[in-house]
Amino acid sequence: MSPAGTSLHEDATLVLKEWQAPDAAQDRLRLDYLDHLAAHPDGMWKACADGHVTASALVVDPSRGTALLTLHRKLGMWLQMGGHCEPGDASLADAALREASEESGITGLRLLPGGPVRLDRHHTPCAWHLDVQYAALAPEGATETISDESLDLRWVGHEAVGEVADESVVRLTRRTWELLAARR
Repeated sequence: MSPAGTSLHEDATLVLKEWQAPDAAQDRLRLDYLDHLAAHPDGMWKACADGHVTASALVVDPSRGTALLTLHRKLGMWLQMGGHCEPGDASLADAALREASEESGITGLRLLPGGPVRLDRHHTPCAWHLDVQYAALAPEGATETISDESLDLRWVGHEAVGEVADESVVRLTRRTWELLAARR
């Protein structure tokens, strides 16, 4: 959570400054995000036409070896939960957790400790999304509920994600499982 009096823009800047990228490509992207935020005081909000920071979370059940994907209503693709930051979000992590909870219908999600898992920049109908991606751990026995933003939800074995989702989701899933394995 952001320290009292810290804006979401300041929180995102701090998160990105402190984040240890797993490789050189991710570090270049991290620096691009920081440049974007430095140049755009409104860079956290959908109204920023030059692109904006978004927050997402791959919901996982490590005990079952699965990830919960959503069939996005507008894009028609299987993706992790996520979207635009909102004024009520206290931090980037809170935005990711809020999106994951809203879109999965699962209560009791908690983010994998250690901050973001990876970054992914992609173009959407509204603008470039500078997505900061987290992983959210589902509680045992979690039951999902389809939201208005989804056409469907599906638990997918982490090694089978590539059969339904694009390469960005595969990279997020792969990195999430690497981090989960390192915690054991």
